[in-house]
Amino acid sequence: MVAQDYARTYRANAVLTASPGQLVLMLYDGALRAMHAAREAFGRPPEDSRRYEVINTQLLKAQAIIAELQATLNHDAGGEFSRNLERLYDYYLRRLMEANLQKKEEPIVEVERLLREVRDAWAEMLRKHDSSGPAGMRGVA
Repeated sequence: MVAQDYARTYRANAVLTASPGQLVLMLYDGALRAMHAAREAFGRPPEDSRRYEVINTQLLKAQAIIAELQATLNHDAGGEFSRNLERLYDYYLRRLMEANLQKKEEPIVEVERLLREVRDAWAEMLRKHDSSGPAGMRGVA
């Protein structure tokens, strides 16, 4: 129990001290973790009564994170880049909704792959620039 409290405190402090760019990276990672957990639940035996509950909960979590990323886009600063991200996020949300409604794993695999590419590009951008991101990119994603 004490280890869980320490972990919770560490995560809270990491969020409080993170730059805007790092917060976006944390959101990407959270969405990817939720999609991974949903995919793992597909591997549970069909008679497992919690199987669909876990899939649903994790996909809703991933959708909420992506919706938050979408809501924080700054079209003034990001221009065409942020408009393209908005369209990508729309696509991700539609595919995850389809996966949840039809209980299909394939759309999750697709979104996970695509979001990982965006996440990795974002991480690379953060590595190349200071922790607040390049000028004009703050708050874009």
